Amino acid sequence: MVKGDHQYSCNYQAIYNFGDSNSDTGGLSAVYNPIPSPNGQTYFGKPAGRVSDGRLVIDFLAENLGLPYLHPYLDALATNFRHGANFATGGSSIRRPTETVFDSGHSPFPLDVQLTQFEQFKARSTDLYKQGAKNPSENAYLPNPNEFSNALYTMDIGQNDLSHVIGKVPDDQAKAIIPDMIQQYSAAIQRLYQQGARRFWIHNVGPLGCIPITRLSAGGSQSLDQAGCIKSHNDIVSQFNQQLKNLIYQLRGQLQDASLVYVDIYSAKYQLISDAKNQGFDADPFKICCGVHDQNNHVMCGKTQNINGKDVFAGACQNPSMYISWDGVHFSEKANQWIANSIISGKLSDPQVSLAQACHAHT
Repeated sequence: MVKGDHQYSCNYQAIYNFGDSNSDTGGLSAVYNPIPSPNGQTYFGKPAGRVSDGRLVIDFLAENLGLPYLHPYLDALATNFRHGANFATGGSSIRRPTETVFDSGHSPFPLDVQLTQFEQFKARSTDLYKQGAKNPSENAYLPNPNEFSNALYTMDIGQNDLSHVIGKVPDDQAKAIIPDMIQQYSAAIQRLYQQGARRFWIHNVGPLGCIPITRLSAGGSQSLDQAGCIKSHNDIVSQFNQQLKNLIYQLRGQLQDASLVYVDIYSAKYQLISDAKNQGFDADPFKICCGVHDQNNHVMCGKTQNINGKDVFAGACQNPSMYISWDGVHFSEKANQWIANSIISGKLSDPQVSLAQACHAHT
């Protein structure tokens, strides 16, 4: 089949992912304290570096393409990078954090650091691959240097930049960081392009006004939309998403041999929250499976905290598959699977091209 035939699958040999906790498969867990039980209980049967009871959207994307789950670049043990690597880490942002990392909740691995890690990974793995060319067994866990340009480059980042300002500063100040976020996002995509990346699958930011912990913390001080989400928060996110979409249009004109797919994961998540009961979840989409949360206390999933002189352990609910929210911020495996199924088909993408055929977006 010719390349322009949209029935032709792209046959990706690898995925390289950049992002935050929405797609971190163990990077932050490898560097700092491991993510505790009961995270991972549904699918892996133990903590697996993911903030969920099981798989993330990125795991379902890999499954759909017939590729193994991505190993974190930062994990030193039992790593196999033959079919890609994951540079995402929980807490990461597009912009470099200006505050002290540990005080602000930011990760020390913002997007430009993840790109530096990728550049080093590509250079070193290519060198090692060439050294082992005469002995194929030595290269079994390394990417083929010829396949970097045919790999899929997935990006899901920006949530932390926005969540650190939305609701904490006046709305106009929150909106003021968006142009800088877009400029740095643009530089990141062009930097990957310079490294040979040609196939991009770029998620926008989800509806932060629908995050259960955010709703609890705001109390009754914010006006809610018809789905029960904080309208002003989502309006700011939507402004970022529109500017990201505009950036993708602009870059298509500049990088004409690249496929740049803009994926509206915001709509997928919002649709799920708006229609929870009909999609097989509890009628209340803001119920939290793991953790102890009210307006006064937040004990995060798997942690123990002293409340009123009593140690309280934040365990999990009995049936996570009925919950959209796993821990008040992140989604349950069942919700992640629903979201992944909604975007894989391409119906929420611009252009409307499926994941398997995303390399044809520029044809």
